[in-house]
Amino acid sequence: MKKKIYIDSTILFLLGSFTSLSLPPFNYIFINFFTFSFFYIFLIKIFKASKNKKLFFLYGWLFGLGYFTSNLYWISISLTFDESFKFLIPLTVVLVPAFLALFYGLASFLFITLKPKKNLSSFLLFSLIFGLIEFIRGTILTGFPWNLIAYSFSEHIKILHITSIIGTYGFNLFCISLFASPSFFILRDSNKEIIVCIFFLITTFSFYVFGSQRLEKFSNTESNKLNYKIRVISSNISINRFYKDSDPTQVIDDLIKISSPQINEKTIFIWPEGILPDISKDQLKEYKFLFENEFNENHIISIGINDVKKEGQILKYFNSFTIYDHKLKILDTYNKVNLVPFGEFLPFEKILSLIGLKTITNNYQSYSRGKNRKIIEVNKLNFSVRLLPLICYEIIYTGNISKNRDFDFIVNISEDGWFGESLGPHQHFVHSIYRAIESGKYVLRSANNGITAIVNPMGVIEKQVDLNQSGFVDLFETKKVESTIFSKYGNKIFVLIILLYISFIFSFNRIRNE
Repeated sequence: MKKKIYIDSTILFLLGSFTSLSLPPFNYIFINFFTFSFFYIFLIKIFKASKNKKLFFLYGWLFGLGYFTSNLYWISISLTFDESFKFLIPLTVVLVPAFLALFYGLASFLFITLKPKKNLSSFLLFSLIFGLIEFIRGTILTGFPWNLIAYSFSEHIKILHITSIIGTYGFNLFCISLFASPSFFILRDSNKEIIVCIFFLITTFSFYVFGSQRLEKFSNTESNKLNYKIRVISSNISINRFYKDSDPTQVIDDLIKISSPQINEKTIFIWPEGILPDISKDQLKEYKFLFENEFNENHIISIGINDVKKEGQILKYFNSFTIYDHKLKILDTYNKVNLVPFGEFLPFEKILSLIGLKTITNNYQSYSRGKNRKIIEVNKLNFSVRLLPLICYEIIYTGNISKNRDFDFIVNISEDGWFGESLGPHQHFVHSIYRAIESGKYVLRSANNGITAIVNPMGVIEKQVDLNQSGFVDLFETKKVESTIFSKYGNKIFVLIILLYISFIFSFNRIRNE
């Protein structure tokens, strides 16, 4: 019995690991049809042989452990830049995937606990529970909706257009059903049940047709030339500046050279996140001498930079996106709302700091959260543009980027050097594609040590600077897109899909019982 459990555990861990190959940058999506189907079949077969529900929690956890260990190993790379963090690397490699795998263990446990006797109802329940648990994973505590299985479709833009209606969580629920549907070839009570697999394939094709039509309509839409350009900067500046006394003058000089400002061109420059860790937004004016001969009244500079505020006797630090005019006068600032646990803030800081733990990106103390998501409006020198800043991984929160839809562009700034030469920057970047389609907005992404790009509202990458390269991409014309259904209603659409699944589960179960 124990030997069989060991064998089963190994198989499930490997199934989860192979599933990671469907994610960026590999995108071997066909693997999911095998791994998810075998996982579902395994749970059903084991259920018939054993009623030990605790064992099913273990099996789901092992599948999740294999999945998250293989696709989130890069988190530990962020600990290699500071000697004081290196002792945590083995723990991070194990504990982060082990924690996230708990959600898969819970999903398996709930499925077996509630499992109907009928095949179709059981299949829909499996999809529903896993889809719901993935939503909870993305929202509970600070939420971490990274590597939903829906991201395996990142190279299939036409199919992804359904997210403009149902969003990524709704599409993720559909994907679980799609990938598990081949299980009916083995578990069917009759040949008619194979229709379920065919139904999901046909539905996927209908998504493809829908996306093709939207893309064709977009391509036939006339472009509108802007009376300014937005230049999105990509830099390749070493992450070591966070830990060494690097000269800000050299970093600023490098960024100015990459930006290549032209005297007569009205331009908004977007520089990456946290590019000057030892300078606050108010201190940047001390380096005015570097800017005065390169920029003029035709230029606006936006940059990811620290904001420091004193409240009473307490200094608060914020990860901010700040806009300046050419004289480095501050025009507006947004302070990041969704902070990275341990990266930007230390949970239970008063306790954990006693044993020497601190945040990775801020040598002073934890960053403080901004009060709310803010749209920055630039009305100066005939500039008229409304920007929605999303700093770093704020881009990953589907359905929760802003309650206010009255903006022109999403600006995502990031420091991807923490991920090193790993899968992390590729996984991070694809979120921009999904948010562009969901919102029907252009996404302008500026990254240091990452992928910089302009992604249009159809999810198409119009211009790109590759990973770890310096350069820029310019936006000077756009095409208008109507507001998407998802941008209006957000994850309320996901609730409707849940109710639809529940109604089908009860309906099919009742019909079979009769």
